[in-house]
Amino acid sequence: MEGILHKWTNYISGWQPRWFVLDGGTLSYYDSQEDAWKGCKGSIKISVCEILVHSTDITRVDLTIPGEQYFYLRAINAAERQKWLVALGTAKACLTDNRTRREKELQENTEAIKTKMSELRLYCDLLLKQVNKIKDSEERGDSAEAGEDTGNMVKSTCTTFLKTLEECMHIANHTFSSDMVSQSPPGSPPVAAIKPQKVHCSGVNYLLLEYIILNISSCLYLFHLFLFVIFRFSDIRLEDDRGIPTQDFLDSCYAIVPVLDKLGSTVFAPVKMDFVGNIKKINQKWLSDPNSFPTLQSIVLHELQTATAQVRNSATEALLWLRRGLRFLKEFLSEVHSGEQDIHGALNNAYGRTLRQYHGWVVRGVFALALRASPSYESFTAALVSQEGDQLKPGFTSGMRRDLSVYLPAMEDQLGILDDLYDEYSLESDEVV
Repeated sequence: MEGILHKWTNYISGWQPRWFVLDGGTLSYYDSQEDAWKGCKGSIKISVCEILVHSTDITRVDLTIPGEQYFYLRAINAAERQKWLVALGTAKACLTDNRTRREKELQENTEAIKTKMSELRLYCDLLLKQVNKIKDSEERGDSAEAGEDTGNMVKSTCTTFLKTLEECMHIANHTFSSDMVSQSPPGSPPVAAIKPQKVHCSGVNYLLLEYIILNISSCLYLFHLFLFVIFRFSDIRLEDDRGIPTQDFLDSCYAIVPVLDKLGSTVFAPVKMDFVGNIKKINQKWLSDPNSFPTLQSIVLHELQTATAQVRNSATEALLWLRRGLRFLKEFLSEVHSGEQDIHGALNNAYGRTLRQYHGWVVRGVFALALRASPSYESFTAALVSQEGDQLKPGFTSGMRRDLSVYLPAMEDQLGILDDLYDEYSLESDEVV
């Protein structure tokens, strides 16, 4: 849709006619229809703005991104305003529906992956039982025919296991291919399909098979443990100039939020709300113009240039507090990684080293309440797994530490980059909340 709307400019010029064009979810305006070839004077993303109908002026509609952009518009008459409202509302609804469908598909595929992982676990357990049966058969000196039957059972189970694993990977690739494109490097050899080979019941072979199955089983426990960390800081690829990709970073931040739920969804609700609120502020800034803000540094530098970096609720301020919150979680996970099993003590130590200095006595009291209600180590680890009892498996602790040994250094590297950025431009604040 396109047409003339009057736009509020300032108190000197007041309302001025402008040529507006709504296309592809973006509302752009020009000095006039004839001057459109010169390029737009400004634009706003409909998907991230609020559409407000004026309470008294029947020709006016306001488009706002709180703290960012404000378009105050007037139509020629009420009927014309209604046409624009329908067009704007339709554009916003379509974009919202697309996001809703995408989120629903992601949720469904995540559940499908969980189901497939449960099936894989079942086949792992079955393989272990069959391998043990082969061992017992050899010790008893059973006939070759009995051993061959057991071997065929193992082969059949392996075939089913590999088929289920392939389906699991297919779902994962389909779900995340749009966000995390993973291609083989140039010149890489093609990956051949894995096919089960005939099982021979010799001592060396069944021991090797048992070793492989145990390792696969350990990986499955680990996958269940960190299923919520689909987007991880360790998977982020920095730009050549050490720029941190905005979308990947925010996805990783969203992915770590469930850790707060595991610590206690009720008592940690205020902490989680603040954490998620800061993510949303930065995300809103990024959505306003994704091409202009590919990295976190580009957002901060833009707000420095426009003198909005230290304005309340700016993306720079949100990133400041998000960075502090991430530092708190990183310190807590580091305590767990080092073997600390006192969750209350680990949280208290992490809080003392990070957030405490920025909190007044009221907020400290809220945190003290949350810390007192922190779970035991057993309850915390039990809450991390999707299958009851997985935390008691032999490979659980070593698997968790192995994963954290990759995850935490990457997280520290990115937080260090942000620390240097805020130090360079004197954006740190000693303000106590």
